[in-house]
Amino acid sequence: MSVHQSIGLASVAVPAAIVGGLPIAVIDCAQSARLMIDAALARRGSGQAPLTVTSANGQVISMCARDAGIRRLFLSADLIHADGMPLVFASRVMSRVALPERVATTDLFHDVATLAQAQGASFYLLGASAAVIEKAVHNVRQRYPRLRIAGFRHGYFGRDEEDAVVAEINAARPDILWIGLGVPAEQNFARRQRERLTQVGLVKTSGGLFDFLAGRNPRAPAWMQAAGLEWLYRILQEPRRLLLRYLTTNPHAIYLLLTRTSPDPMLNARGPAPRD
Repeated sequence: MSVHQSIGLASVAVPAAIVGGLPIAVIDCAQSARLMIDAALARRGSGQAPLTVTSANGQVISMCARDAGIRRLFLSADLIHADGMPLVFASRVMSRVALPERVATTDLFHDVATLAQAQGASFYLLGASAAVIEKAVHNVRQRYPRLRIAGFRHGYFGRDEEDAVVAEINAARPDILWIGLGVPAEQNFARRQRERLTQVGLVKTSGGLFDFLAGRNPRAPAWMQAAGLEWLYRILQEPRRLLLRYLTTNPHAIYLLLTRTSPDPMLNARGPAPRD
């Protein structure tokens, strides 16, 4: 994959590797943060549809292989991050172009926030419950006092309320919209409303980010993250909710990583998708 984006007068190309059947950007966390800020600011006031950035882990790879509609949602994004160490490991073993590191949204947010407060970029946070998003915003403001949060809203709304939600976001004119509605709801919202979010520079789908920002969910120890075992830590934290999911998706994801990781990088993000 090669993602072309106009940033000022420059064209930026991000290569990608086919990992588990999806085009995953070959980029690290720091580079991603810089790219997101530059791209969002370049679109400020342009009236263009925002760029969209999403993430894939083992669960997503499994879901995309099982459901063509979900796969199309992810392929419609401008860039897909590797939010899972197994993807990184698979690329290092099986691809000529290895992913440099895991780009976890929970880490990426802080890299982007640090740059955003230095460059005057603004955020809008959409998702989670009212209590969680309020606590997340409070914690973010405490940690990044110069970061401009243009607005926030909980994620409990129906399709009949989306017009009002989009109008509220556009009125706030955020440079980056972080959406945490869960997969695939957040990707569906981003794709469905993308052309109407004309006052947003960039959309980043965020999964359970706000639970982490609110302090509701702890991160796994660093050694478990590095070993690709954060999924195990999460099962131990929430066995009733996550055990069946991981038992179902992890073996399938491993199979896909072994059989649908290409040795050659993609050259064109909008080229033919790999066959299912």
